Amino acid sequence: MDQAAQEMSFESPRGEVRVVRAGGGRSYWQPKPANGYAEVILASSELASVHRFSLGRQLLPPGGRVRLHAHDRAEEVFHVLQGTGVAEIDGEAHRLEPGTTLYFGHNRQHTIINDGSEDLAWLWLFLPGRLEDFFAAIGRERRAGEPAPAPFERPADVREIEKRTVFA
Repeated sequence: MDQAAQEMSFESPRGEVRVVRAGGGRSYWQPKPANGYAEVILASSELASVHRFSLGRQLLPPGGRVRLHAHDRAEEVFHVLQGTGVAEIDGEAHRLEPGTTLYFGHNRQHTIINDGSEDLAWLWLFLPGRLEDFFAAIGRERRAGEPAPAPFERPADVREIEKRTVFA
């Protein structure tokens, strides 16, 4: 063990431990054009972490799409769990299949499209966090096992919501 690791392990206070079981996070139905839902597994506002982040899972049904957007001060890691689709990043298309991992640095325009015949699901890591606040503000609370609601519109003030949450 190098000196820095020894100093960290003996002189730094111990960090928090969190165990979240399947279905144990807050979950929100998402509006059109995405539909599907986002589940927040670890919320930045609830963690005493050194580096602020949020972690969750998102499900996009066939035909669903995450609209084109970019995060001016955030980074995102995206790991496909099931299904197939396309990620367009700065105009370049990338096939998605289970096991594919993407990293979006700040100011990288991206959209996700489920062009497959089954649900597309991925795990997301968002730094410095607050993506959970955005999902809560634009979505509707979801309980595991309940049927999906009829597709619904995004709030009219979605740009203001972005500024208060993921672009804050």
